Amino acid sequence: MTGSSTITQSGTTSLTRAARELELRRGEFDLAVHLGCVRTVPDEGGGGRRVARAEIDRLRSEAGFPETLHERVKAVGTTEGAALMGMTTTRFTRLARLGLVVPVKFYVNRYRAIVWLYLAEELRQFAADEKHAPLLKGRTPEGLRGQLEEGVDLRPRNWRGRHLGFQLRQSGDPWARAAVVASLLDPVQVAEAVRDPDERAYLNRLRAARVSGATPDSPSTLIAERVMTAADPDEIGWLRADLLQTLAEAREDRPVPRPTPPSAPSMPAAPQDRPPAPARTNDTIGAPDTARARRLLGFLRRRNADAGLSTAP
Repeated sequence: MTGSSTITQSGTTSLTRAARELELRRGEFDLAVHLGCVRTVPDEGGGGRRVARAEIDRLRSEAGFPETLHERVKAVGTTEGAALMGMTTTRFTRLARLGLVVPVKFYVNRYRAIVWLYLAEELRQFAADEKHAPLLKGRTPEGLRGQLEEGVDLRPRNWRGRHLGFQLRQSGDPWARAAVVASLLDPVQVAEAVRDPDERAYLNRLRAARVSGATPDSPSTLIAERVMTAADPDEIGWLRADLLQTLAEAREDRPVPRPTPPSAPSMPAAPQDRPPAPARTNDTIGAPDTARARRLLGFLRRRNADAGLSTAP
């Protein structure tokens, strides 16, 4: 009852509950958010994103729900995508490598191979466009064949561009936007562009979560990291320029949080002045007592007089 009451008062619900009410698996729901099919709002308590109740009601009231929503976020692999477009998987892969069809997701399978996924709706639209007819059947144009022979593969770069757009649309904070751009660059590139160590540390904390859910440093994670990091010099240059621009906007918005310097350790109190030690007298240094010395001298004189000897003064 407490959860329902909270949702009613705030007018929003969690992403998990929204996915359940929209009858979407979590992966489908995340893709729907990225595509703008499901609009989210910031959590007023700073806990991430939420979905307004009005947005859920709007989607549920659409004709054909939930099938129409499922079709909008349906992602297919190479085999199913080729079948949708009426071509062989080889031709489909060529179109994807040339950047003519753009992947929307990817994952690393158990054989450590990258599996690209494409929006079924986009593939159907591509195949239905008459100007694409020469690409669907017949011989591939010579210019495109030359690119394939040179080993061109634009799938990773096109995915990064699409992913960047997804993340920027969800980032309203200027520093978060800069972190999104930085997440697609190698750490060395980021260090060269962002000289301030405090700013780099802040960007790292805000970096978008990596797509791979594997454990850190696992083979799958390392493969996914390569996909998510820009490699072409022109792409790197474009991202670095974009990073500098977003950084300038973030700095104008507010300065980066700085760590509080540690307080200086307190010095021990100076010892209080002590009175000088009293001067040491002859008694304190072991000199013979004057009276005793006189008695001893008198004894020696008497003894020497009796013996007929003189006594030195």
